[in-house]
Order: sequence, then structure tokens, then C-alpha cells
Amino acid sequence: MNAWICCSLLFFVLAAARPVFAANSVPASTNLPGAEFPRVGPDLSVTVRCKAREAKSVKLEGGAGLVKAPLDMVKNPDGIWSVTTPPAVPGFHYYWFNVDGVRMNDDASRLFFGWSRDTSGIEIPEAGVDFYDAKPNVPHGQVRMQWYLSKVTGGLRRAHVYTPPGYDAEAQARYPVLYLLHGAGENERSWIEQGRANFILDNLLAAGKAKPMIVVVDSGYASFPGGSNKDRNGATAAFEDVMLKELIPLVDSTYRTKTARESRAMAGLSMGSGQTLAITLKHLDTFAWIGAMSGPPRQGFDAATSYDGVFKDAAAFNAKVKLLWLGAGTAEDRIHASTVAMHEALDKAGVTNVFYSSPGTDHEWQTWRRSLLEFAGRLFRE
Repeated sequence: MNAWICCSLLFFVLAAARPVFAANSVPASTNLPGAEFPRVGPDLSVTVRCKAREAKSVKLEGGAGLVKAPLDMVKNPDGIWSVTTPPAVPGFHYYWFNVDGVRMNDDASRLFFGWSRDTSGIEIPEAGVDFYDAKPNVPHGQVRMQWYLSKVTGGLRRAHVYTPPGYDAEAQARYPVLYLLHGAGENERSWIEQGRANFILDNLLAAGKAKPMIVVVDSGYASFPGGSNKDRNGATAAFEDVMLKELIPLVDSTYRTKTARESRAMAGLSMGSGQTLAITLKHLDTFAWIGAMSGPPRQGFDAATSYDGVFKDAAAFNAKVKLLWLGAGTAEDRIHASTVAMHEALDKAGVTNVFYSSPGTDHEWQTWRRSLLEFAGRLFRE
């Protein structure tokens, strides 16, 4: 990296280069310790800074809830570029700098795996909302890393497994399992780090709003040996085999699970939503609870023929499936519209389903955090 390109939301600045930012703004909670920028204002605007003395152009880019289009940053005499965004949508957003056409992360922000690489991220607080916060007075479950050698892919894989509070102490208890899938360009870390799934479950359980469960998050990317990871189908082609032949048997043999289909759920967001529907609807002997977040078919859904006609006999489907849940954010445009279309087509065909709409959120994590809150609270109830 050239020495003159040192992108950072600076830990400190000289008095002559003090930034202009909203009064009463505070450093983002996702900043590295001691970093003063980015700063979040009372109106949820965000001020960012980047030091790139010799750069000709610096832009702020990222998630739609933070910047709908790249924002030009302005350089001061000391070579420090800055910009303040319009009020951001609450929740988590990826962001980065475009320095003379080169994408660069922010040195002062934590990195999260998204957009197929480690990427800067910022948390924008939502007033009065704490369902995904780590609360000190709430019992916490554990998130365990489960490594295993996959014969299907020929490589080592890692899953994150959430066990609820009391799992180790209650040695005779057995639990239902939710398999939770991430979106394209993300991995098995994403539901824990960006989605805060473990804290969502902790808080639901503490409030008596969910049944104790194990949650398993594995990578949705799995290719057969020799397959191409450049092609999305090739990169995910082996996932169904990994899920059915390796991951579920591994979890059932390693953790104290309830193994009946009535005690097994799968849900996913975006790419993971498509994987969830493709796998569960073909294997209703394995799954009884199904959740599709921001990812039903974009077009051409037909209740009589889609998914090999699994919905054609509505009475048989309703008798077997405990929950078919569909959700999307209102700002997701086409995805929200296609989700509504699928919901309405299923209703018309007599297929029982639940539709959830997240107000004001786009194809980002606040939609999926809210979705998990709504979905998990319905699981494994009689």
C-alpha cells in the first residue's frame, strides 16, 4: 500500500484540522477502541474521515441504509477528507472508501465479513430498540465453533453453534434445532457478528418469548471437489449434501438435540432464503419449520407448479408443515414485492403461511434481525 494512502477515521486530529460534525455526536460503537470517528449525530447522520494526502478523489460507499449512492468527500489543507451523510437508517451497514478508484477499508472501524471480503461496518442505534443488544442482566448462551472434515467437499469446514443458557447445567435436557443461513458474500460468522443472533435468542428466552433451542450457522458455500467457486451455482452446489449428509448428523451426534422433524427448522436470508426453500420443500421428512427472509423467487412463482408442486395439495402441506414464514423489508423494492406476491399466491391456494414486513429497511441486517426476532418466537410451539 502506498504510504500516502492511509484511510482512517482518525484516532486523533490536529487542532488545525479539526472536523466539522454534529453537536452531541458520539463515536460509533463499532469503532476500534479510542477511535473518535466515524461519529453518529443525534439525527443519525454520520461523519467520516479519511487521510489520503495525495489522492485526487475520495468517495464514501456502502450499504443503502447509510449511502444510497457514493458520496464525494472534501479534502482540507492537511489532506484529510471528510463528509457527513444524511440521516442513516438504524441498524448495521457495511461501508468503505473509494480512493482514486481503489476500494479501501477504514483503519478505525471493526471489520466484518461481507461483500465477499472483510469490510468496515458501522452500527447505527435505533431509539428504544434493544432486542439485539448484549444485556448484562440476561443469562447468555454460548457460541461454539464446530470444525469438521467434509467428505462431500474434501475440505475442513466450520460451523457456529449457539447453545441456550443452562445447556451445560441441564445435562438431561434435549433441544430442537434451527439451521440459520447467511446471504451471498457472507459466511458463518455473519449471523453472530452482524446479525447478533445469539443476543436475540438470549433476550427472547429471558422474556419467555421463545422456546430454548440450538442454533447452527454454517457457510452456505460448499462446492464439490474440482468445482468452480467463481460461479455461484458451483460455489453452493454441494451445500444440500453437506447439510443433509454431514451437518445434521454431526449436530445430532455431538449436541443434545431432538431429532424428530417436528424439532428441526431452517431459515435463511437472501441467498440463504433460496437455499432454505430449495432444501426444505424437497425434504419435508426432515424439516417442519421454514423461514424465508428477503429471498423468495423474484418472478414466476406458481403455487401449483413451483418447487415440484409441493404446494399443490394444500391440505397435505398444511398438515405436515408447522410454519412457513416469509418476510422482507419495505425498502427492498422488488424483493418485497415478490415476497408479497408469493404470500398472496399461497393464501389463494389455501396454503397456510405467515408474512412479515419490516418497515423502512432495505436488503441489510436490520431487516434480518427483525425477521429472526419474529420468526424465532414462533418456533417449536404446539
